[in-house]
Amino acid sequence: MSMSLNRKLVLLFAGLMAGVLAMVVLVILFAFRSYSVASSTAHVKTAAEMVRVHLTESMIQGTIHDRAQFLKRLEEVDGLLSARVIRSHHVNDQYGGSGLDEMPADNLDRMVLADGRERFVVNDEWGAAVFRGTIPFPATSSGSPNCMQCHQVPEGTVLGAVTLEVSISELKNQALITVATIALVLAAFSVLAILALKRLIRPVGETAHAVEVAVTRAMAGDFKGRLESRTNDDIGKIALQMNSLMDFLDGGLSRINQRAAQLTQRQPRQDENQLEVTIDLVNGLADAASFKQAIEEDEHKAEIYDRFGRILSERLGLSHYSIYETDGQKQLIPIMVDGVPQGACKWCDEQILARNDLCRAKRTGHAVDGLTHPGICYAFQPPSGETAGYRHYCLPVMQQGGVGSIIQLVTDAEDAARLEEQIPYVRVFAREMAPVLEAKRLTETLRESALRDPMTGLNNRRYLEEYVDTLISAARRRKSSMALLLLDLDYFKVVNDTYGHDAGDTVLKSLATTLRNSVRASDMVIRFGGEEFLIVLQDTEAGGAAQVSENIRAAVEALKINIGSEILQKTISIGFAMFPEDSETFWQIVKFADVALYRAKHDGRNRVVRFNREMWEEGNTNY
Repeated sequence: MSMSLNRKLVLLFAGLMAGVLAMVVLVILFAFRSYSVASSTAHVKTAAEMVRVHLTESMIQGTIHDRAQFLKRLEEVDGLLSARVIRSHHVNDQYGGSGLDEMPADNLDRMVLADGRERFVVNDEWGAAVFRGTIPFPATSSGSPNCMQCHQVPEGTVLGAVTLEVSISELKNQALITVATIALVLAAFSVLAILALKRLIRPVGETAHAVEVAVTRAMAGDFKGRLESRTNDDIGKIALQMNSLMDFLDGGLSRINQRAAQLTQRQPRQDENQLEVTIDLVNGLADAASFKQAIEEDEHKAEIYDRFGRILSERLGLSHYSIYETDGQKQLIPIMVDGVPQGACKWCDEQILARNDLCRAKRTGHAVDGLTHPGICYAFQPPSGETAGYRHYCLPVMQQGGVGSIIQLVTDAEDAARLEEQIPYVRVFAREMAPVLEAKRLTETLRESALRDPMTGLNNRRYLEEYVDTLISAARRRKSSMALLLLDLDYFKVVNDTYGHDAGDTVLKSLATTLRNSVRASDMVIRFGGEEFLIVLQDTEAGGAAQVSENIRAAVEALKINIGSEILQKTISIGFAMFPEDSETFWQIVKFADVALYRAKHDGRNRVVRFNREMWEEGNTNY
């Protein structure tokens, strides 16, 4: 559990005060000790000098035997515990033993006698503090009286040492009482300071906690949290400014969310994170704008549908989706099924392809919500063998006041809620896509009309000129042969001259229908000009081309055309050449097929002629 700001500050201040108290106590104790040692040292030195002078006078006056009494009287001085004198061996060597009772020298005495340096120690045993000083008596010739009057030793020789012990327990007790008093005063001051600090910083901690709670709620999308202004200082101003910020964010996000919801037709929920939802909505609208900009630069509708399919699969994570496009009054064309272009109808009754009024979305022009209302559309039929309970959502894309396309989204029942959340974004992308699709459809219609013969419905020569590079590249890539058939109705001018141009148009329309029905869907039928037609048979050998040509000739010969009250029957002449056997240049093959057609006309019409090199060499190019 994290510690609050108030508690941290109080603990920090308490720690600082405890540290200050400890430092003060240590300084006072050190000062008292230093004072005690210095005072005791001065007293001991003074007493030691008195002893030295007294002993020197006693030596001169011959009263040295009274030394013990003198030392005894010194011990009666208040605070002086003991006094004793230790003679060095130099004195004993000159005068012999003193005959007086002397305590044996201890280590400290011997050290002083040896080097002549005074020494001071403090002994603290059983609560009694004792200061001991051992002072050497060096021989000196200065002063009166002086040591050299009695002792025959070099100057500076240590003649003895006096040891004095002084009690400093009283000083120690006074120091402890003083330290305790100061510590209590400081402790009381610290407690009062901590209480004052706690009272002072309480608004800071409470405001900080309130800010934390408000920010936590805001991260969860709730901007209703407000702070109480507890003071009139900077902390109070922070609370007021924080409330103003939350009001601004709450109002701003609400307005953004409302406008975004209007654009996406998304219904808000009570338990959702307003911030995350707003971010998702804005991102979705931005992605939709980028999507529209991208598809506006696409050339064909197929590119737009492919890009939209990637949006469904990659951005929205959908794997089952289909796109159908209306064709004429009754048909639907599968543009994409589960990501496969021109895939077979999978999730619906196939009858919708021929009767689009069976599709509820196409018939009503409204979205069909099979996520929340399963079974609403009878045309929805998942493939047999699928065990999961599938649900769907179909969205019509309106173009020119009607349904131009239908988007079908399919998911299993467990994932229906997630798909329902994605529907608003699908609507946005579909809405951005609709006008672009309409413009592309109009453009392609205009382009197709320019590339299609209006009377027969066949593609014209201009279409062939645009498509020829694609034909050659595909044939070379597949390393396959291609046949070019050039066809011309026999004596067509007689029809126009005899029956009129309306009859001639009827004949050409009937011929166009026969030609389309005689070849595969992958083959190409072109109205080349007048009564002349060109057919491109892809992936076809010469034998197959000859057979198809013969079938066409026979079908035309058997064709009966009603012209008012009369029935006409016409024949056709066909010449064909092969790619790449005859040439690797497309228009050269067209010329070769034309030469073969001329030979068919020359040889009696109503026949099929395969081009060979001799025809070209003979110069039969007049037609």
